[in-house]
Amino acid sequence: MKVEKKVISELNKCYSMAELDHKGEHCFLVAAEKHDPCYLFSEDGERLETVWEEPGGVMTMVQVPGTDGQFLATHKFYSPNDSLEAKIVIVTPKHKDNWEIRTLCNAPFVHRFGILRRGGVNYLIVCCLKTGHEFKDDWRFPGACYGAVLPEDLSGYSESKPLKLTKLMGNMLKNHGYSKVNYGGYEAALVGCEEGTFLFSPPAVAGADWEIERLLSVPSSDSVLLDFDGDGQPELGCISPFHGNSLVIYHLDAHGNYVPQWKYDRPEAETEMIHATCAATILGKPTWVVGWRKGTKDTIAITWDKDAGNYHVDFIDRNTGCANAMHFKNKQGEDILVATNREIDEIAMYKLSE
Repeated sequence: MKVEKKVISELNKCYSMAELDHKGEHCFLVAAEKHDPCYLFSEDGERLETVWEEPGGVMTMVQVPGTDGQFLATHKFYSPNDSLEAKIVIVTPKHKDNWEIRTLCNAPFVHRFGILRRGGVNYLIVCCLKTGHEFKDDWRFPGACYGAVLPEDLSGYSESKPLKLTKLMGNMLKNHGYSKVNYGGYEAALVGCEEGTFLFSPPAVAGADWEIERLLSVPSSDSVLLDFDGDGQPELGCISPFHGNSLVIYHLDAHGNYVPQWKYDRPEAETEMIHATCAATILGKPTWVVGWRKGTKDTIAITWDKDAGNYHVDFIDRNTGCANAMHFKNKQGEDILVATNREIDEIAMYKLSE
């Protein structure tokens, strides 16, 4: 794999990213973990607008389906010790550098959320790291997941009229990981916590219950589902434990259980606080991009080598401390990776080629 890197901006504690279709153009957003701005970039990395200057605390951003540039974002999640006032906001473009921001719902300690579509309905899933807090590093109040139907028209929601959420599952200690997966012909959520990795499926028909399945009981900080070897069954990649240093891929056995297949072989002292995770098809191969924020602070791409019958690792960058990574194909059909290299306050774009 060849990697061409371009630094496109600096942003203090840069963290969250999302693709955004705006004014007929494919763009992307980058926002900060602390009290810092959110920027809108063109597909080629040109900074177009400042969406907000503060408050920051942005863990997740997702475009509202079918809109021109409207998106949802977390605000005021600054750390596990400072997120009691966290919420999800609706962000709507009005004019250049002028975006309306309204509250969709208050969700203390909301770390990740997503929009899932099934049966023609959009659902919101909200993942909260914990549910209470009284002192530093207080983990006595396990996290939870909540759900709601996401209306097509969000104009009526505000601080005084929030969207109502329904608890889907509680007792999820250190509820950190979330990724959207295509599963059985619909969109589902993969959620990781100390109790393991869970698959949340939205209702099959309107008004029915969510379906929740535990795929693995090993503590997980983040997980992905990806069919690396092309056998038609997805492997389960897990970062373990919370903000951990273990990187393992599990394979389904003949009994339908996930069993360890491969472990990244670097000393775990070098891979502290594995955090960035992005599952995508890159250069025609199912690829898991992973980065860690301590130790050697590398970013790698994991693929299946058919000839060797084992996994292969390519290095994308070193000593950058990537917090999150995002992949897309640009207008030229090139594979592009965007990374928030949080530990050096750097937003970088990587063009990946054979």
